[in-house]
Amino acid sequence: MRFALFRRVPADPPYLKVSHEGQAFQVALKRRPTAKRITLRVSNATGEVVLTIPERTDVGLAQKFADSHGAWIATRLAKVPKRVLFQPGSLVPLRGVPHRVVHWSNIRGTTQAARDAEGEPIIAVTGDIAHVTRRVQDFLEAEAKRDFAAAVKRHTAALGVAAKRITVRDTKSRWGSCSATGALSFSWRLIMAPPFVLDYLAAHEVAHLRELNHSHRFWKLTHQLCPRTDEAERWLKTHGSALHRFG
Repeated sequence: MRFALFRRVPADPPYLKVSHEGQAFQVALKRRPTAKRITLRVSNATGEVVLTIPERTDVGLAQKFADSHGAWIATRLAKVPKRVLFQPGSLVPLRGVPHRVVHWSNIRGTTQAARDAEGEPIIAVTGDIAHVTRRVQDFLEAEAKRDFAAAVKRHTAALGVAAKRITVRDTKSRWGSCSATGALSFSWRLIMAPPFVLDYLAAHEVAHLRELNHSHRFWKLTHQLCPRTDEAERWLKTHGSALHRFG
């Protein structure tokens, strides 16, 4: 009996397996102390299925809940856009224009946006074909940082403020952020959106350098910097999640 006091509680499995009509799904299990009930969601951006449970919920109960929603999971996953890999032949948007990824040469060189013999836009990648995926992403990240740097410079000059630094990352929950110290961060995936969308995000975060909130004053500044703010917001709401299916 004395050893029972030291018995360890088994750790939660990272994933649960759910089956439905011959299909098998992997469900990420997340235990949250602040959760009040069991919730299940499917990311339209990545197709990840996540089951969140309260602190004291039994894993067996969580499994039953997930199993009872097998049909729902299948339906939601069927609506998630298929992933488009950065590989030769794939169509990848660059500043809103579809570009076909082309392995241009085995000789290492600079990845660049160009046009093929027929005049169609392409992303030309050189070097070992095994590295095409990484080089396309590196190219898109570099282009995003360049465009954001130019947009931030323009908007900060208009407001008379300064940004401490600019970084680009692959964020899932937000398109951009501004820290209290003036550091701006953006999702590199916005380079795939039309230019006015990227410009809006730059204006949005630069406005936070003056107003670190979402007050009426903040939105007034954002609209002054980017007159197409409302249009960009609508674009992101309609098409934003699809940017995560690339790569």
